[in-house]
Amino acid sequence: MLTKEKEEVLKYYNLGLAAYKQRKWDDAMKYFESALKIDPKDGPSEVYLARSKNFKLNPPSADWDGVYTMTTK
Repeated sequence: MLTKEKEEVLKYYNLGLAAYKQRKWDDAMKYFESALKIDPKDGPSEVYLARSKNFKLNPPSADWDGVYTMTTK
């Protein structure tokens, strides 16, 4: 059973992920930050927040399919 807190984190994470896939970096960052305010240790929100910030500064190519390519190991 999910707690109310976890449900809220998931809601913001899913909204952030949808915005991320649509290249709406500012919206994505806002949603991931909201999830992290509720649960500062939410790993997926941390990862996608960092990726959104990176893509805002360095947008992916026009043919980007949403897949993230790691640059380091």
